[in-house]
Amino acid sequence: MKLLRTGVTVACLLVAPALLRADDDPIDLFGGTNSPLAGHSLHSEAFNEGPRQSAVLMPGMPKVNLTVTSRSPEAQAFFNQGIGQMHGFWYFEAERSFRQVAFFDTNCAMAYWGMAMANVNNTNRAVGFIKQAHALKTNASPREMLWIEAYYDYFTASKPEHDRRRDLVKAMENILYEHPGETEAKTFLAFQIWDNEGNDIPVGSRQAVDSLMNEVLVGQELHPIHHARIHVWNHKKDERALNSAARCGQSGPGIAHLWHMPGHTYSALKRYDDAAWQQEASARTDHAYMMATRILPDQIHNFAHNNQWLCETLLFCGRVREAIDLAKNMVELPRHPKYNTLNRKDDDTAYDKNNGSSMLGRNRLFDAYLKYELWTDLLALGDTAYLEPTELPEEQARRLRALALAAFATGDTNHARQLLTALDAPWKQLKLERYDAAEKAETTAQKTNSNVTQAMVKAMEGFTARLQTIEKYRAELKVWSALAGDQMDEARKLLGETKDLAKDQLIRLNLRLGDTTNTVKLAKELWQEGTNQAPALALAAHVLWQCGETDAATNAFQQLRAISTRFDLDQPLFQRLAPLAQFLQLPADWRIAPVVSPDTGNRPPLASLGPFRWQPYAAPDWTLADTDGKKHSLADYHGRPVLVVFYLGNGCTHCLEQLNLLAPAAKEFQSQGISIVAVSTDNVEGLRQTAKKATAEGGFPFPLLSDEALTAFKAYRTYDDFERMALHGTFLIDGTGRVRWQDISYEPFREMKFLIAESRRLLELTDPKLAAR
Repeated sequence: MKLLRTGVTVACLLVAPALLRADDDPIDLFGGTNSPLAGHSLHSEAFNEGPRQSAVLMPGMPKVNLTVTSRSPEAQAFFNQGIGQMHGFWYFEAERSFRQVAFFDTNCAMAYWGMAMANVNNTNRAVGFIKQAHALKTNASPREMLWIEAYYDYFTASKPEHDRRRDLVKAMENILYEHPGETEAKTFLAFQIWDNEGNDIPVGSRQAVDSLMNEVLVGQELHPIHHARIHVWNHKKDERALNSAARCGQSGPGIAHLWHMPGHTYSALKRYDDAAWQQEASARTDHAYMMATRILPDQIHNFAHNNQWLCETLLFCGRVREAIDLAKNMVELPRHPKYNTLNRKDDDTAYDKNNGSSMLGRNRLFDAYLKYELWTDLLALGDTAYLEPTELPEEQARRLRALALAAFATGDTNHARQLLTALDAPWKQLKLERYDAAEKAETTAQKTNSNVTQAMVKAMEGFTARLQTIEKYRAELKVWSALAGDQMDEARKLLGETKDLAKDQLIRLNLRLGDTTNTVKLAKELWQEGTNQAPALALAAHVLWQCGETDAATNAFQQLRAISTRFDLDQPLFQRLAPLAQFLQLPADWRIAPVVSPDTGNRPPLASLGPFRWQPYAAPDWTLADTDGKKHSLADYHGRPVLVVFYLGNGCTHCLEQLNLLAPAAKEFQSQGISIVAVSTDNVEGLRQTAKKATAEGGFPFPLLSDEALTAFKAYRTYDDFERMALHGTFLIDGTGRVRWQDISYEPFREMKFLIAESRRLLELTDPKLAAR
């Protein structure tokens, strides 16, 4: 399988033994620690997270240069790669590149500066890295010291962020004054001026920032500053960024986000076909990269955001089947408590776990079925893993509302009214959560002598809007319920009491009530507001035609036809337009031929960038001995799923905790047909010592296998290439030998309840027969 159009192979991205140092001892970057736990970095807690496998020089990276002081020529190459990846917000790989710089040259201060920059969204880690850069700055040139001091002050100063951001701009200006030939100083300055806008520091002159960026582009037409340039003009004067939209992806074709970014420009200009191309390029690039490097999709910044936006854009373009296919794929992706959950409520971490692929893909499914009136399909999917019930009250309300609309539309009034009644439960749940939040805030305020009233008001912020959303759903469904019972006067009364209903739903309700005047008014508004959006134009054209507004219907249809190149004409929303198309003497297939935009740059074939859908990778084979010397292999489990747990020997207390949590859970895994094996860094005698430490009667109900040579550990990437140490790993492998779920970390995965449920969900998606177990 090829990852990028440049032809990089899976093997190239997985292992880079030539990059490892010849000496066997891990490099002590921070002077060592006192007996770190197994799997933890020897250097600092900051190194526990992030990528711990070696980097490779990847094809398709931006061509940039920021010279650093280093005794290693390889270090400079990886440093430049990290800077290029930073331009594409590819923080995960940027950190890996900067770690590789430190691997080659532990005294390169800018390597740690780079690691800090790759953690701009994780202050604790960024501070740890920038402090190390500051400690090593005497090894750097005066020019590099300016870079380090600028960001050391930003990350560590006690000033408010607003002030630190202003100071950072001044520091970047100083670098540029002292070193006017420093191209990257211009790019970082331009980006910072734009980024500060999100912290209420207005951009004084966008044209001035644009001029600064154009200086970078002189002689470097494909510099990735195109990314920042799109941001600067987005929602201001997007047409001024069209030149960058045509070149951003091409400036770093191996970085998904650089393909994604022009989608902002094209979407703002209502050029949804071009936006869809960019977002699909991003999705394919990300899919190929993640499948090749074996990481969970939602570990990558902006991946879920891009794919859900692609689904939305495909719906605008009338590409309904593709939108549904990708949205389903998003729901199918592995979930993880750290990256992507559906039922877990947000905690106090910086990452919004309920905004990952599962939730966003599910919401785009609702959009597809509701906007295109695919009522039967929606009801069929309602009881599957794709639209499962949730613990989140407003999300459960969204599900009930969608299914009720579909039931009313298909004439199943009794079922629809049952779903309407069921909306009471999430509403009551949310009311209780609001009460609990207020009570907790009151208690905390009293203990800290804070203002109780202010604390309670702050705690309840957001609850009101969420409750109003559920109340809006109930009001809307009550109108449909009255209509289903032919209670027209009651329906009119209830509709008059509703607030903030979507315009397409208002049109359908008014049409059903026979209110032609309001229906036509709303349909014309939808037509005007829905520029180049297929579902809006199709609904408007159909409704206007039904209401006898021939000229308006014709105009709306002609606008629809102008974007019809890739419509799925078999969809009900388009099929209903057949009489109008016939009236206009058009053929049954009234779509127009594709037209290539002349200003979109040199685009590669989409298929060359990667697959449209993410797929699980093939698990590496292994053959290992148990406590009795008996050989076991992955091939033994062909045709049935197996959970493979990599642990760090009988001396790892956290590993023993994991194994002793896994032992009582084994029956639940086995009830789903899932076998378990545990692979250790120990020799066979060490396995026997582990077996003696089982707390369950009868010992561990699964084989313990020895991988003393760490062959399997390395094959599964449960190994830190930089520090030459094994890591904890847990893998669910299905009966076809594909890895369906994984966790690789400095700590063993111990959330067995989550893993049991997730294993069942993933396996049922590929084998519905397992649902009967």
